[in-house]
Amino acid sequence: MQRLSHVNRIGSVIAAALYLTACQAVENTQTTPEIAAAEAAAIAQSEVQFEADRTAILAMEGNFKVSFDFIETVSFVDDYEPKDPYESGAHEVVRVIEDRGDFISLQHILVVGGPDQKFPVKHWRQDWQYEPEEVLVFIGGNAWEIKDVPEAERAGKWSQTVYQVDDSPRYGAVGGWSHTNGVSEWVPPAEWRPLPRRDMTKRDDYHAILAVNRHAITPDGWVHEQDNSKLVLSGDTPQTLVREIGYNTYQRSDDFQVDIADTYWNGTVDYWTAVREEWTRMEKELPAFALTLQGEPEQLYFGLLGLAE
Repeated sequence: MQRLSHVNRIGSVIAAALYLTACQAVENTQTTPEIAAAEAAAIAQSEVQFEADRTAILAMEGNFKVSFDFIETVSFVDDYEPKDPYESGAHEVVRVIEDRGDFISLQHILVVGGPDQKFPVKHWRQDWQYEPEEVLVFIGGNAWEIKDVPEAERAGKWSQTVYQVDDSPRYGAVGGWSHTNGVSEWVPPAEWRPLPRRDMTKRDDYHAILAVNRHAITPDGWVHEQDNSKLVLSGDTPQTLVREIGYNTYQRSDDFQVDIADTYWNGTVDYWTAVREEWTRMEKELPAFALTLQGEPEQLYFGLLGLAE
């Protein structure tokens, strides 16, 4: 009798489990339209976000009066005194040279010179890739490597890869655009970058910058804000020499000879396309590569800019 009682109880438990499973199956069937609606809403929201991101990136195209401002703030090494602030300005055009939907390339061209003679100077380039599988990053010593981006870290985000005047690489990072509180801005984690030209030609007391970028769209243009740590790499571990705050403002303006920049680009676009393709080949074929020219590689970029003429 006791054994039969156990069997009966086991049977009751199994029957209850089967009943609950059946109820859950019915419940899941009944909520399928709700799940589908939620998934559709998520997809729609993702598409809205994607288009808002693209609008923000494309808003950086145009004609601008630019100011470059940097100030060293806090020293972390004995006997180091922060340098005087750096201030400069220019006129610059930014043009979309490629747009594939999930990839946008923006080329910067300066218009410089005195009142009597203006001339163009090819400046930096920024490439934006949506949900990139990899990104090119600076690793110190005039060297770069391709870094894989895990799926969780790239979902809904954009990489920005920056290239120098000769289309050689400079730095890259992955971050997300936000569009809250009336501001569209992109902020990635901190990444290494080479010395800026303003320091590379004058200083040898640090070797790389650990930088946090913020690109924000303003009513009359955009701003590139930077939180930089200047790193000394000659020891066993990186040492922060000094921190620096930078902000480059791009204010829309047609009060300069915009046609000089456009004429230059239209006349050299095929040449620079070939140069970009060669750099891209190296990025694709080599897991890491470097320039043997140390410091400011004038032999390289003067030669390439001269050929463009």
